[in-house]
Amino acid sequence: MLRPLTILTILIFLAGCIRSLHPIFTEQDIFFDPNLIGQWSDADGKEIWTFSARDSNNYTLVHTDNRGKQGRFIAHLVKINGTLFLDLFPGELEVDGNDFYQFHFLPVHTFLYVQQIRPTLQMSFPDGDWLKATLEENPQAIGHETTGDEVVLTAGTKELQTFWLNHITTAGAFGDPTNLQWQPATPN
Repeated sequence: MLRPLTILTILIFLAGCIRSLHPIFTEQDIFFDPNLIGQWSDADGKEIWTFSARDSNNYTLVHTDNRGKQGRFIAHLVKINGTLFLDLFPGELEVDGNDFYQFHFLPVHTFLYVQQIRPTLQMSFPDGDWLKATLEENPQAIGHETTGDEVVLTAGTKELQTFWLNHITTAGAFGDPTNLQWQPATPN
């Protein structure tokens, strides 16, 4: 069973994320860059993003939060018209409960705009407040559903690409960049 603190942590982390039913990439958009492989951390070293090669087209990402809790993702670095994005999809769901219970969790994609990989990994999540305001003004801007206070994108891949590329330089469309520093591998 998920503890209230775990649920709160998940909600805080996801507050900056916009969930999408579809990926932001097609197979032709996949861009593998070995410079992404390694361990990256924020300035105080408490949040760690560890990328390893899953195969020649994608990565395994282990995200470790400031409390040491980990989440595993399948990550695709993609290049769309020269712009880099990182698409994240959950790996194996790790919650207590039987298969029937776990069946009711819908895995979704999230993505980040990647400004650069080296020397600093600089990425920005799309801004949820900006998206809500944009959709209130123009509900037809992109396929979506609203559940409570959250927007879930239902648009297909091509519509996602067009929308976000059109807003890559729109003020407020993406949050402040996260800057992660590469860390040398630590011996086991």
